[in-house]
Amino acid sequence: MNDFDETDIGAMKREGDLGSFLRDQIRAGRQRRDTPTPAAPPPRPPGHRPGAWPSGTSPPEPRPQAHPPAAWGAALNDYRAALMADDHTELSSDQPCGCVTCQITKEN
Repeated sequence: MNDFDETDIGAMKREGDLGSFLRDQIRAGRQRRDTPTPAAPPPRPPGHRPGAWPSGTSPPEPRPQAHPPAAWGAALNDYRAALMADDHTELSSDQPCGCVTCQITKEN
């Protein structure tokens, strides 16, 4: 109700209704402000299917293994053999014993 002018306000003031009119205006404004307006959901992209991979894509493939399981087992066996080998400090760097530890040391 916004269609009032000075004459209406003057008449309400004379009759003593101006206070209740203003309180009604404040209450209506608060109600409009406090009532949340539902937000419109954003538009879906063309060809959208809920729960499916987007067009032109697929689930990720499992990562390929860098080394086959047999290579891991062989490396572990070599490591265990190096740990069980005798003391390597007596050998000179010119004459490695042939174990994995000495070969790595010689290469570096």
